[in-house]
Amino acid sequence: MDNGGQNTHNVYSMTQHVSHNGFAPLAQVEAYWEALRGSRLMPNRAEIDPRGIEQALEYSFIVERIAPGIARLRIAGSHLSDLMGMEVRGMPLTSFITPGSRRQLSDILEEVFETPATCTLQLHSEKGAGMPPLEARMILMPLKSDLGDVSRILGALISVGDMGRSPRRFDVTQSALRPIVSGSSNTAVIKQDAPAPVAQPAVKPAPATKSHQLHAGFNEPKVPFQSETPRKDAPYLRLVKSDD
Repeated sequence: MDNGGQNTHNVYSMTQHVSHNGFAPLAQVEAYWEALRGSRLMPNRAEIDPRGIEQALEYSFIVERIAPGIARLRIAGSHLSDLMGMEVRGMPLTSFITPGSRRQLSDILEEVFETPATCTLQLHSEKGAGMPPLEARMILMPLKSDLGDVSRILGALISVGDMGRSPRRFDVTQSALRPIVSGSSNTAVIKQDAPAPVAQPAVKPAPATKSHQLHAGFNEPKVPFQSETPRKDAPYLRLVKSDD
């Protein structure tokens, strides 16, 4: 590579599905990105050296953010061109996604840039004429540009199986998004499409007296009680005195 250049999330480990069944190159790209960033949030775009991901180069890409939710391919490996049946540099990353999932990918791209975060996606292409069903995986990892802003992404896209007739486009079936924490490895999944936790029953507070309400609202100091003769309209009030 040269030196130019509502949403639903299900949880699974970033490397859970990339180390077998032909998806091992994704783990290589992830490991390279992690090694470059060290204790920082992310590496710089200028640090990316194609020799570091030589075994995964045909699946790798770099995209540039050009507008909210839109990122175009600056660099793309040959596997991406094979999927589309044409040169893909300059095309938006959403070109690989079906219209029904493009908004989801756009939202994911924004979260990767803005949080910043990394994301792993599971993709599926339906069967068609001359196009057998196809499973794919994609990873997205942010990079800083030469100006210091987060406007680049190092990623990889791999499909496994008979590619058939191109172009091939995919639905996003699952995604795992996790924020990047400086000084630690990026392993904690935080965005998920899991059922909301059951709320614990709240302890009902004791009814507040009028005196408590006044002090809570105005925070005034206590005033010594002054005995007065009970009014006629409050016959049930009386003063109790104790010598104990």
